[in-house]
Amino acid sequence: MSENQTEDLESFRLRARAWLADNIPKADADISMTMVGGDLSDEEELKVVQLNRDLQRKLFDGGFAGLCFPKEYGGQGLPSAYADVFNDEISGYMFPWRIQVPTFTPCAAVLLEFGTEEQKLKHIPAILKGEELWMQFLSEPSGGSDAAGALTTAVKDGDEWVLNGSKIWTTGAWWSDWGLCLARTNWDVPKHRGLTVFILPIHQPGIEINRIEMLNGSKEFCQEYITDVRIPDSDRVGEVNDGWTVGIRWMFYERSFHHSDLTVRPATSLAVDEIDTGLLPLATKAGRHDDPAARELVGEAFALKKATQALGHRIPQAMMAGTMNDQGASLGRLMAGISGVRETTIEFEIAGSSAVTWAEGDALGREGEAFLMRQSGCIGGGTTEMARNVISERVLLMPRERSGDKDIPFRDVERGRKA
Repeated sequence: MSENQTEDLESFRLRARAWLADNIPKADADISMTMVGGDLSDEEELKVVQLNRDLQRKLFDGGFAGLCFPKEYGGQGLPSAYADVFNDEISGYMFPWRIQVPTFTPCAAVLLEFGTEEQKLKHIPAILKGEELWMQFLSEPSGGSDAAGALTTAVKDGDEWVLNGSKIWTTGAWWSDWGLCLARTNWDVPKHRGLTVFILPIHQPGIEINRIEMLNGSKEFCQEYITDVRIPDSDRVGEVNDGWTVGIRWMFYERSFHHSDLTVRPATSLAVDEIDTGLLPLATKAGRHDDPAARELVGEAFALKKATQALGHRIPQAMMAGTMNDQGASLGRLMAGISGVRETTIEFEIAGSSAVTWAEGDALGREGEAFLMRQSGCIGGGTTEMARNVISERVLLMPRERSGDKDIPFRDVERGRKA
């Protein structure tokens, strides 16, 4: 084909199918595909991270990385339909799951939309090759879900900025390379107007990383202490004090990752036999394969998955048609949080008492562990409470909640209780 021709979808599908069969191993049930599993040692964790880098490099060398990224930055420049086809074909194979979020979205997506040409040429090809893994330095110990309340400061010093503060809940910061960081650059304007976004290498003098141990033993979440870290102005993303413009899109990409055409997301048909390979065997292990109550729970989980999948298709279609604004991504985020908690609860209910007290190595015990961690799916990536606010105010256009910091210089906003 000439450079201006686009391969038809069916030819692309057949080529991808053949290449995957020859180059990518089948999915391994013994390799955890979760970011916050607690059953790996640090050495094992780093091996999994390297596996992800290697898989991403294979995709790049095979011409299947960054299908919808512009060609000038190392991508393939194809329409989203080609990403959908590839996601169909890669189902059942290993894929670089740890690189998808947040490296590809929201971080690479933000760079594509707001980065300078120099930033995109430097970082996007490295991301597509698996050479750079990115994390988002967004949440802070004092801010909860209020990202705009950032206290981490960046002060201009010549052609550089000096960064001081702390970020928290950064999943995988200890094994990642770069961070996308929201910082305060002006304290004398309302909080949303005094923010700026920067990019910075994570492992450098002045950044101390502390890992946080979760209920299931995972230490993936990290807190970073940033002291006098100097950032060249060339590593600023967007305009000074206009970081909330970047931030709004940043959070849009974070909420909509599950239907982004920038990520690899193996498609699932959600056919009955797929459910059979998950919940029905769990019911068998628990001695409840023929229990009507257990089978009813399997049916409920199936219905939830189908509804979530349908909504995942509906939201981007509505956005593209102009019948829903981009804040509709919060609908998907809310559904994912609610359905995820319920599905985990269903698995726990099917497993029964064996998931409450279990011997070491007991497979049913994993359901009990997952049950204890279930609420994290309503917190990470922006809380479901915040998603409800966004839906009510920006999708349904209901009146905004009253705020005590509106139109007040951030320096004068009360923080903490009065004595």
